[in-house]
Amino acid sequence: MRVPWLIPLLLAALLVSAAHTFAIRIHAPVSVETAPLAARAACNGSFVAHELAHTTMPSALPVGFYDSNGAGLAVNDLNQDGLLDIVLANLAGDNSVLWNRGALEFEREPLPSQAAARAAAIIDVDGDGWLDIVFTQQAAAPLFWRNQAGTGFETELLSGVSYIGYAMNWLDADRDGDLDLLTGSYDVENEKILGQTAPRNGVIYYENHGAAFRATRIADRSNTLAILTRVNQSGDYEIVIGNDFAVEDRYFTFVDGAWQQTDPLPVMPHSTMSYDAADLDNDGAQEVFAVDMKPYADDEATLAQWQPVMDMMMDMPHVEGDPQIMENVLYALDGAGNLSNIARDFQLDGTGWSWSAKFGDLDNDGFQDLYVVNGMISQELFSHLPDNELVEENQVYRNVDGIDFVAQPGWGLNDQASGRGMTLADLDNDGDLDVVVNNLLSPAKLFENRLCAGAALEVDLRWLGQGNGAGIGARLELHSNRGSYRRDLTALSGYLSGDSSRAHFGFPADAALERLSIVWNDGMYSEIDNLSADTLVTVTRY
Repeated sequence: MRVPWLIPLLLAALLVSAAHTFAIRIHAPVSVETAPLAARAACNGSFVAHELAHTTMPSALPVGFYDSNGAGLAVNDLNQDGLLDIVLANLAGDNSVLWNRGALEFEREPLPSQAAARAAAIIDVDGDGWLDIVFTQQAAAPLFWRNQAGTGFETELLSGVSYIGYAMNWLDADRDGDLDLLTGSYDVENEKILGQTAPRNGVIYYENHGAAFRATRIADRSNTLAILTRVNQSGDYEIVIGNDFAVEDRYFTFVDGAWQQTDPLPVMPHSTMSYDAADLDNDGAQEVFAVDMKPYADDEATLAQWQPVMDMMMDMPHVEGDPQIMENVLYALDGAGNLSNIARDFQLDGTGWSWSAKFGDLDNDGFQDLYVVNGMISQELFSHLPDNELVEENQVYRNVDGIDFVAQPGWGLNDQASGRGMTLADLDNDGDLDVVVNNLLSPAKLFENRLCAGAALEVDLRWLGQGNGAGIGARLELHSNRGSYRRDLTALSGYLSGDSSRAHFGFPADAALERLSIVWNDGMYSEIDNLSADTLVTVTRY
């Protein structure tokens, strides 16, 4: 039985209703190719950890602000061989491309760093049909690595992109077929590096004009660690700017060719680290999760580790009417249509010193689970602990039928390597989601999924002749006799972490698949039937 408040939720205008995004349905012609997914490896009911040939290092030791924030990563198919490759950012030393050679074997190619890299994205910047790499950088504009048709990369600046950016996201806000850029600066870091006179770059929207980007500042002040992109029921893009250090999160809607700020929510995290959205109970609407810093345990030893930081936070002046709270937030509408924070109901209000947090169906039961990476290393904050490190376990929660989340320590994902960037993707093409984490001061890790549960369908979109050739912004729904499952294609989510453009659907092994519906970013509609479980479906729009 459904819990009454876990029904369509929407931030006043942020979450999409169960109704289709566009009222008018115009069918887009497509061709469909299918291929079987690989057989799964030996099953053991858990994840198996593999170290990767990359370690994110700070600019100096001991680690201090703001190297403590670590770096991100991205996953996508860079050479069009059907295998998802990994890109890992680095603060000091080379960034990395890990070319996927199959069977979870990776070959590292260094990408020389010009400045400390933060967020990573793998998207088609120039619309040539090949996915490129973009890093945001510390105290510098984003850096573009142009894909030379799978033969290598050439580095260059993005024309017209000149402001310092920490977090980013990519979307086709103006629906002209190419991808536009959003960046948010981290003003407190810039002031430390460049001095108190450092410019406040704020939040910048860069409209893609082909040969160059055109910049518009939409917020003057920001400490942005995450940018969430959404499409509302009217077909308009909406964004949430997740800010650290007590700067309130901000909300904008793209209307009539410009971003318009909307009213803030009555509750939000105090120091937002990560945003993600997912349909948690398969009712067609999405829930939105934002993470802050709050211990996941309240035993005496844990509280003693956190106490100096908690004291510092509590000493900060309180502003009457401040909507910010020092814990995670899960947004929902209650039965009366009022906005609610239901994180405590699911016991998700405290997941640790959390960074990237993402939803995905890890056990292929049709419900999206939650993974959160944790930890902090800082001489300013944790000098009372060995090596200045707050050692915490990453947290994984199984979604039980859309009505509860239960911690799963037996899944083998409770690593303690101080993770920062993290994303979920099927790295061995066997139909289940693996996990990649970019740690600080420890090798990055890939957690191979050997739960061997349920069945899966994976979908690649191709949109010929468009700069947005991977269909970023599309909404997909897989319908079966056991329910319907929704996925929205985004370029980045969580903390500094690029998403794969390949959609993954898990479902019970006995489910009968009925059809796949696609609402493309421009509102056109496609429907695919005759689907089989455990296949990769490539849908090409022409």
